[in-house]
Amino acid sequence: MGGPRPMAGDGQAVLGAAMADMIKIWLETAYNPAFRCGGWAYVLAEGRALSGAAGGERTPSTERIALAALADAFKSLPPAGAVEVHCTSPQALAVPRRIAGGGDPPYEDLEYWAPITTVLKARTVRFVAASGGARTPTAFAAAWADLGRDKAKSGGNFRSAIPKTNLAKAGVPA
Repeated sequence: MGGPRPMAGDGQAVLGAAMADMIKIWLETAYNPAFRCGGWAYVLAEGRALSGAAGGERTPSTERIALAALADAFKSLPPAGAVEVHCTSPQALAVPRRIAGGGDPPYEDLEYWAPITTVLKARTVRFVAASGGARTPTAFAAAWADLGRDKAKSGGNFRSAIPKTNLAKAGVPA
């Protein structure tokens, strides 16, 4: 009835009941190799409630930026519910495979890997390769990630909540 079932980050099928209460995260990263600075941003939708943040770092790797974004987004999660992460970052999309042992085990950035691993083992998380497009949550997060990268380049490491008035324009489907 209706095609394949979505798969969780750890390979388990997502139950139908959990799909109704799905928490969605749109996450994007931006990296400038010339200046070795990166930024990240996410929009989190729990029903109709929206929250989000943006941040950036000087001298990170592309993987570290993706991990910082995921760790920050996961800290903002409510205590229960299945999660769906939409992103275009290959580093973020590879996280479940690395944790499951399909890649090299992490040996750097353990301050991010530890909380991410805890969340992935405690709840159902599905990673989805996002498609771009104007006026989508993905485009909104990408614009804030660019801002985060540029702010980190000029001012150093930071994190800031995205204002609610801006989140209202994120293009999150109802």
